[in-house]
Amino acid sequence: MDEAVEISKVISNEHRMNILKILSTGPHNVNELSEKLGLPFSTTAVNVKKLEDVNLIITELVPGRGTQKVNSKNYDRIIIDLFTEDIEKDKNVITIDMPIGEYVDCQAEPSCGLVSESDYIGIQDDPRSFYEPGRREAQLLYFRLGYVEYRYPNRIPYGNIASEIQFSAEICSEAPYHKLDWPSDITVWVNDIEIGTWTSPGDFGGERGFNTPDWWLTYFTQYGLLKHWKINSNGSFIDGVKISEVTVNDLNINEKPFISLRIGVKRDAVNAGGLNLFGPNFGNYRQGIIMNVHY
Repeated sequence: MDEAVEISKVISNEHRMNILKILSTGPHNVNELSEKLGLPFSTTAVNVKKLEDVNLIITELVPGRGTQKVNSKNYDRIIIDLFTEDIEKDKNVITIDMPIGEYVDCQAEPSCGLVSESDYIGIQDDPRSFYEPGRREAQLLYFRLGYVEYRYPNRIPYGNIASEIQFSAEICSEAPYHKLDWPSDITVWVNDIEIGTWTSPGDFGGERGFNTPDWWLTYFTQYGLLKHWKINSNGSFIDGVKISEVTVNDLNINEKPFISLRIGVKRDAVNAGGLNLFGPNFGNYRQGIIMNVHY
């Protein structure tokens, strides 16, 4: 968060934003930047230095007429995640990032399918494709009705008990192509106990996701929302909002060698708008389905 504050201070300046725009077209030295901005060399150099200090641009020595310093942009996009967790402060925590294709059980009804980073897996709209060995390479999976279930190894040391369990995943509704106004009631179960339902507002597309591969057409689903579920002694929550009275003690975590997570859309859901689930190489977030267990 401190880094985000410093970067925000630096880019809250018109000259520096214009420098980044110019560098998006290719590398420039300070003289070239000065001419394009219509600013004195000294003013341009000061603003370049501030961008360097927060690592937004890099400067390299390039042979030319002698040796000259050339500036290049370091990033195409900046993402500031406003959700923070105090995981680092708690040593008694287990974190596992589950690939979305590593489900142990599923039920999928068309429209449905799986997509890897480079191609489709199996046949689209054919539920049998969800049992292909190649499903482990999935970076996007979707279905209109059904569920996928994952089993995480239970690594809580013997003699300890779980005080809180958290899951996070990038997720959205499933509409033909994409549709921003397409609500879907997405339900989560942990150890076969329903902890609550969240209504996704839509299926997001039309603008490429940060990690979505170039071959995937922009009028298809592109990205989702990063949602956070939490179950502790006070109940079950999504993004900090209480959704049920189910507590971590109700999950009987110590009784099984695994912790199961099921995500799905019920047949009798009020808004049966399907589900898209994203892996680290699709959408906007570099993750699968992350579980954190505090004990």
